This record gives sequence, structure tokens and C-alpha cells, in this order.
Amino acid sequence: MPTSHLVDEALRVQPEADAFPTVDELVAAVRRVHEAHPDVTRVRRVGTSRLGEPIEAIAIGSADRHAVVFGGVHPNEPIGNITALHLIERLTTDRELLDRMGYTWHVVPCIDPDGMRLNESWFRGPLTRPAYGRRFYRPAPDEQVEWTFPFAYKKAYFDRMMPETVALMRLIDDTQPAFMCSLHNGEYGGVYYYLSRPEPELYPLLHQIAAGIGLPLDTGEPEAPYVDRYAPAIFGMIRSEDQYDFAEAAGVDPTDRQAGGSSAAYAAKYGTLTLVTEMPYWTHPDADDDTLLTRTYADVLREQAEGLRDIHARLDRILTAARPDLTVRSPFLRSSEAFVPMLAKAAQQSEHRAGHPDSQRPATVSERFGCLDMVHMFRLRWGGTLLRALDGELAIGNGTPVIREQRAAMDALYESWAAEAAEATPAEAIAYGKLAAVQYAAILVTAAHAARRG
Repeated sequence: MPTSHLVDEALRVQPEADAFPTVDELVAAVRRVHEAHPDVTRVRRVGTSRLGEPIEAIAIGSADRHAVVFGGVHPNEPIGNITALHLIERLTTDRELLDRMGYTWHVVPCIDPDGMRLNESWFRGPLTRPAYGRRFYRPAPDEQVEWTFPFAYKKAYFDRMMPETVALMRLIDDTQPAFMCSLHNGEYGGVYYYLSRPEPELYPLLHQIAAGIGLPLDTGEPEAPYVDRYAPAIFGMIRSEDQYDFAEAAGVDPTDRQAGGSSAAYAAKYGTLTLVTEMPYWTHPDADDDTLLTRTYADVLREQAEGLRDIHARLDRILTAARPDLTVRSPFLRSSEAFVPMLAKAAQQSEHRAGHPDSQRPATVSERFGCLDMVHMFRLRWGGTLLRALDGELAIGNGTPVIREQRAAMDALYESWAAEAAEATPAEAIAYGKLAAVQYAAILVTAAHAARRG
């Protein structure tokens, strides 16, 4: 079947979901599918989490060509939970599709169960930015499965792989996949994609998927300023080498990094085509508005830098004041201690970009939106994380005057930031099934492309 027709086919059956599946629900669902389809599925343990939880992969099919799909690499990104179950269900019930794709599929719905459990409190109920941020958890960079693969470049060296990373490495090495998908999602804006290498035939198809669901592309500010832009809303994979070089050029110590390489970089030795599809929980019309403004791109970058410096100063003040009374190195504290200093470095890098001659051009509406919404996003992310760290101290009975005072200060600051975000970017959550449908369709289309190219 032509790949363009595969887009229509993939979007024809969309998943229905009014909540994100929890880790326990993912495990139970995989077991049910295996019991219902033992002739085409196998479940095997590929590793163990840091807290001792088994990590399992379900294999579907028996072709010589392999595809690896895994979710939970960033545990605050659970759209992939729905996508993984939808992919498993479609491949096991539609045998013609399974045969036509020509892969043995290896699906790990959640590679970081410990981290995902710390986000499950917002998986049900209305998804609002303030509630999401208050219960948000994203691991420190050296605790992220996606970014703890071996890395050596210039003066940087990283080999502190977590057990979950080792499990994923083992699965990649065992299968040497032709296609791989790391299940991520964004927060606000539109749809965009990462590919591990240029594949021009795919670009119109990936655009077609977002249009078919009725979601805008995110044509504005890229997630990282040093990534290659292959096409509107389609980028080359983020590379740690490029991050190092960019930091070095901006005057930031490039060796002061806490992470390694990515899963895509690790799989590249097998010629793997890797896909990441980023979908937002909330969308905004400015995300794909390429109208030119009278303000320059440099002006927008400087405003972003000012916002990032302000976040850093406020959070650092609270964290510094509370630190002498903190007693537990919780995941929330480790995350705060990693990401709060990074805000100052991010501001320095934005200032560096503002001084580049290419930034003197007029900015687009989408670029301004992307730059300034990053400030709102980081306020709620890292303000909420620090609040959870302080709440954790109170939960164990460490209610010293300092902890209580700084907790009250953080709570008031968070409320003011949430109100400003709500005014600037009013948010109504997108139906979860639509988001998973984009991810699922992109998986099928890119896998089919990789099979033809292989």
C-alpha cells in the first residue's frame, strides 16, 4: 500500500481515552493482549528499574526485520502510554496490517516505571496547566533514560548508565532495529517531529498526519537552537555533541553537564531510523502563525533571557534559603538542584543567540510564542517541582520554620505564575485519543518508509 494511503488507514481507527494509563494498567494490558494472542506475541523481561520493578517488552510477529517502540523515557510524557497500547492492539487484531508492515515489533510501554509513578496523580481528571505543574515530575538529566547512554566528546565523558538504560541498550543490541520510536510529547503549541536522518519523502506525510487530526504544526522556536531544521516542524534529532559545541560558543562550560547520549545516537550504529513525535496537551493558534512582526528575533530572545533569569533568581533564592533544613534527597529535590542552575545557563545562551547577525531579522508570531511560552512552561515545571520537594519535607514531619516559610513563599509564587500563564495562554486540553492517533500514524508511516529504504 502506498505510504500516503497508510496515513488515512492509520487515522481511521483512533483510540479512545479519557485518562492516561498508569504503570499498573500498562502491565495488566500487556498481559491481557498476550493471553488473547499467544500465537503472535511473546512477553519477556528486559530489565529491572532502580526500585526493583520488572521491565517487560511484548514482541509481536516473527519477521526478520525489527522495530523497537518504547515509552516513559520522560515520565511526564504519558501520551505514549495510550499510543503503545493502541499499537499493540492494532498489530495483534489486524493480522493483515502486521504481515504487511513486515516487522517483529518490540514494545515497552514504560521504560521508567519509577519515574512515571511520580506523575500518576495528574493522569485522571481535567488536565490544566496549574494542576499539571503542581504534580509534575521530570528526573534530573542523569536520571533520564533517554539521555543516559554512553557519551564521549572532546572533554565530556559519561558512562553512568541507569538499570533502565541498560535494559533499553540490551533490547536495541538484541534486535538491531531498522526502525525505532521513542515516545515523547510536548506541552503547549503544536505538533512537531524529530528524525535521526533526513528523509524528504516523509515530510509531507508527517504534515498530512497532523492536518488529518486537525492539529496545528509547531513552526516556531525549535526545542533546542542547535538542531537541524529539515522542514517546517520537522527537525534532526537533538545531539549531545551539538549541545556541547553550542554551550562552548556561548561561553558556558560545556563539561558542566549531567547527561550522556540519546537512544537515537546509540541505535545509529545499526543504521536505525529513529522517530520522535511531539504533540501538545494544549494547542494555540500562534504555534503555526508565520506572520512577521515588527519586533526582531533578537528582541524576543532577549525577552526570553530576561524571563529565564528571573525564574532562576526566584527559585534559587527559595532553594538556597531552604537548603540548610532539607533532610531528604528526594527525586524532586534532585530535579530542582539540577534544573534551577540550568535556567541561568539557558538565559546566557539566549543572550548569545540574540547577538548573532541572523537574529536581527523580524520574528514570526510562532517564534515569539515559542520563546515566551518556554518561560511559562519552565516557571510551572520547576516551580511545581520545588514545591513538591518542600511538601515532601513537611510530609515526613520536617516542618521547621524555614521550611514552612519557604514553602509558603513558593506556593504564592507558583499561584502568581499560574495566573499569568492562564492569562497569556488559556488552555483547553486536546482529546487524548487524537494525540495518540498522531503518534501511532507517524509510527506506521515512518516504519513503512524505513522498510522500503532498507
